[in-house]
Amino acid sequence: STLAAVVRSMTAPWTERHLGEPTVPPEDRPLWVLTRSEPWPDLPGGELFVEGGGSIVLRPGQSPPPDLPFGYHRFEPAATGPARALALCPDRCPAPEQERAWGWSVQLYGARSRTSWGIGDFEDLRRLAAWSKGCGAGFVLLNPLHAPSPGPYPGPSPYFPSSRCFLNPLHLRVEKVPGADQYRGLSQLAARGRALNSERLIDRHAAWALKSEALEELFRRFEQGRGDDRFQAFVDEMGPVLDSYTTFCALAEQHGLPWQNWPPNLRHPCNPAVAQFRASKQAAVRKRYHAWLQWLCDTQLGEASSEMVCDLAVGVDGGGADGWLWQDTFALEMRVGAPPDDFNTAGQDWGVPPWDPWRLRAAAYEPFIATLRAVMRRARGIRLDHVMGLFRLFWVPVGSEAGSGTYVRYPWRDMLGLLCLEAYRAGAYVVGEDLGTVEDEARVALAERGVLSYKLLWFEPERPPAWPHQALAAVTTHDLPTVAGVWAGTDREAQRSCGLSVNEEGFSHLIGRLETWVGCHPGSAASDVVEASYGLLSQAPCALIAATLEDALCVEERPNMPGTIDEWPNWRLALPSPLEELEVSPLAQSISRRLTDR
Repeated sequence: STLAAVVRSMTAPWTERHLGEPTVPPEDRPLWVLTRSEPWPDLPGGELFVEGGGSIVLRPGQSPPPDLPFGYHRFEPAATGPARALALCPDRCPAPEQERAWGWSVQLYGARSRTSWGIGDFEDLRRLAAWSKGCGAGFVLLNPLHAPSPGPYPGPSPYFPSSRCFLNPLHLRVEKVPGADQYRGLSQLAARGRALNSERLIDRHAAWALKSEALEELFRRFEQGRGDDRFQAFVDEMGPVLDSYTTFCALAEQHGLPWQNWPPNLRHPCNPAVAQFRASKQAAVRKRYHAWLQWLCDTQLGEASSEMVCDLAVGVDGGGADGWLWQDTFALEMRVGAPPDDFNTAGQDWGVPPWDPWRLRAAAYEPFIATLRAVMRRARGIRLDHVMGLFRLFWVPVGSEAGSGTYVRYPWRDMLGLLCLEAYRAGAYVVGEDLGTVEDEARVALAERGVLSYKLLWFEPERPPAWPHQALAAVTTHDLPTVAGVWAGTDREAQRSCGLSVNEEGFSHLIGRLETWVGCHPGSAASDVVEASYGLLSQAPCALIAATLEDALCVEERPNMPGTIDEWPNWRLALPSPLEELEVSPLAQSISRRLTDR
């Protein structure tokens, strides 16, 4: 029944060859993804138009010259036949510029200062990045900053966004918006916003109510003034994707969410009714407002740090902006998840629809390329969440149990090639989160293309000194226990309280690792265990090492508890101390010294 549901969700004809990786002859592909080290298609005679200008005349069977630059080119045959797009990709992604760098892993929403409005923002990031650099850190590893669904109730999960191509306006520092210094009513709103910091649980609804009130007024004043040429330049640069995103936001304000409940003539971006809406005066004002928010986000993020590693979530909310814009490439009757494992015995359903590999290829990978460009726009590096999704994803039919899904393969050679090309163009290195069930062939292909692996103290069978160089090393992740949570046993109790099946053997293994590898003993203070854990981690020869702010503050709660919804405050826990206290934390300073001295 699962296989039948998967087949029904795909538009390609079902044949025996579809059981493996989608294989389409080069002449049937709208985009040829090529490298210099691989054989080229047998091209007919024609003209190759080079990205950036110029062209090359090719005889039948002649390959392009070896100095053809990397990029997106177009081949037009001299005889009959369609023109073809061609992507010439590097063999590898760029490597990190700094050898053996380290950085803090940050859930930005929870990294509040005393001047935050209840949630960590881009100014907090600027402060955190400056402090980190002073500690010897070479990067800041961020949770996804993707845009949530528009409206008064932004979703809490950064891994369930409306769009991966745009940023979350909740992270704006309102006082840094142009014209804020002339807004007399801002001080009262700011005081109410800072009062939200007294609660450990983040109230996104309350924070956005205050921020949006201020931003709507500042936008009104912006429009009454002379505007800003930089804003228009941003709109022109972002082009049709921004136009479609802002159209979605304006429609959502009128008709609510998800878009599947809109009037039928508005459910597809190519419908004439959508074009009529775009041309309306009301839509123009709201579209401009949402574009202005994105310009502010892009500006503030760019000013925060030049050494960010930005996280790319594995998917989007099917009822959100990307799901509407690129609905023809998604299998909306499916959800991405993971099969049962030792830590999640019932399997996982992440709620996001997968791309149909056939329709994605037929769209010349446009959504994939646009998403990569957006995340790399301000990043020195990117972290690909669940990087195995370039090879295969675990599809779960909507309404089925998480464990009843099946794997569906993707055209990984094309997708890895495009990843290398976009990383090359952005000058960004790539970290692949390859934890969990990973095929050996996938690990080999990722390594050959320069993608850094992920190595965790909790998981690796060997001690850190034996880990590879081409990797990012860490103790834990946002989905796994903190050091203090393991040591105190509170993470195990939290799982029980959430009604989850606890892997007792797995927790005993983690405790044993802290005792045997790290050298701690029963009765050791949690801060000592954390410090010793990062001392051991510092021995890893990996290119990058990440330390979590939760560990630096001995936080016992993990940011996210997989397998729960409301049973655990997922993505809503702020750090227990503001940045001002973190900056003088003896434990944070000790971790910094150990990782800098390595």
